[in-house]
Amino acid sequence: MTTVAAATTGWQRLRFFLIVGALTAFAPLSIDMYLPALPAIARDFHTGPSQVQLTLTTFLAGIALGQLLAGPISDAVGRRRPLFFGVIGYVAASLLCAVAPSVFALAGLRLVQGLTGAAGVVIARAIVRDKHTGVAAARYFSLLMLITGLAPILAPSLGGQLLRATSWRGVFLVLALIGALVGVAAAAGLRETLPPERRRAGSLHDTGRAFRSLFRDSLFVAYAVAGSLAFAAIFTYISGSSFVLQGIYGLSPQTYALVFGLNALGLVAGTQINRRLAGAVPIARLLRYGMTSVTVAALALLAAVGAHAFGLAGVLAPLFVIMFSLGFVLPNGMALALTLHPEAAGTASALLGAMQMGSGAAVAPLVGIAGTGTALPMAVVMAVLGVTSLTCLLVLTGRHHRRRLDGDDVADAQRRDALPQQALEARR
Repeated sequence: MTTVAAATTGWQRLRFFLIVGALTAFAPLSIDMYLPALPAIARDFHTGPSQVQLTLTTFLAGIALGQLLAGPISDAVGRRRPLFFGVIGYVAASLLCAVAPSVFALAGLRLVQGLTGAAGVVIARAIVRDKHTGVAAARYFSLLMLITGLAPILAPSLGGQLLRATSWRGVFLVLALIGALVGVAAAAGLRETLPPERRRAGSLHDTGRAFRSLFRDSLFVAYAVAGSLAFAAIFTYISGSSFVLQGIYGLSPQTYALVFGLNALGLVAGTQINRRLAGAVPIARLLRYGMTSVTVAALALLAAVGAHAFGLAGVLAPLFVIMFSLGFVLPNGMALALTLHPEAAGTASALLGAMQMGSGAAVAPLVGIAGTGTALPMAVVMAVLGVTSLTCLLVLTGRHHRRRLDGDDVADAQRRDALPQQALEARR
């Protein structure tokens, strides 16, 4: 009897992990699966790389804005309802993308796709925060990146293979199918994690007050700003890599997908090493180490591209190090930021995600400004973002915050978070 119960609990945990992981994968799937098709889209619509990269920018802008809407709403009405509305909208927008008549229509529909898909991304993070805090949250976010890391590995490969059998429009049909399957799985297997007793008032005034409280917290701002700038460096790579690696270095769509997958494998490896180290090493310290590594690798990329040294290896090696290092930056920064504000996990998750995606949307078009004949714009933007992100983290936290950064803030948040949970248990 005990064995059956344990097995059932284990299955429930696995099911929860897979569903939440699939929801967080909406963004990387929607971005990475169609990357091998960017040159084909440009040819189809008789346009240049900057116009095609606009479809990436609008998606990122949509997912940034959508998180700002879905996060506070989920704090007020619970996680399930806004999640399902978002998934339904994502499926519809993906179907419309498949029949877009022009690159600008596709860009507009990608905005809608981002707005609706944002619900899955932000609410999945809030659900994890409802159940975990501090080091436990950092470990779970690291574990979750097994799925979010596999999405960039598999998505370009799947997109490249789809292009053998269909056009880029078929990629969006597959995205619609994936969204529908995830929605059905969430409806069947995902319970509400925010009971009515812990919900906030849903007025605009209350939402504005929650955002103001977050902006006044210097530590939250430090994690959010530094993490967003580091995150934007990856979207610089995402938006420019297909043109750089295929156009300049002559990789085929299939080889490009393989290279992109190997870099994403670096992210997965970093997150799992981080998961093992979290707790033994303060997670804020792991965050700083990861941010430093991102910066050094970005500067190495700029040096290699600027000096025309080491050929393809001079580009791929720094990119792999950047992805690996982000395995320490993303889960720890996210866990620390969300742990500070358990009373507004959805809103904090929304602001964090919006800043990340907004930064990515802002820098993505810069890669194509100089055309497709040079990798220098991609390298320059990534180096500037790396240096700026590390500087922001060190300056905004400051020496007098070091003791808190190494764990006291996490312990305090865990104690605060336990109080409403204990009250709920007492009522039951």
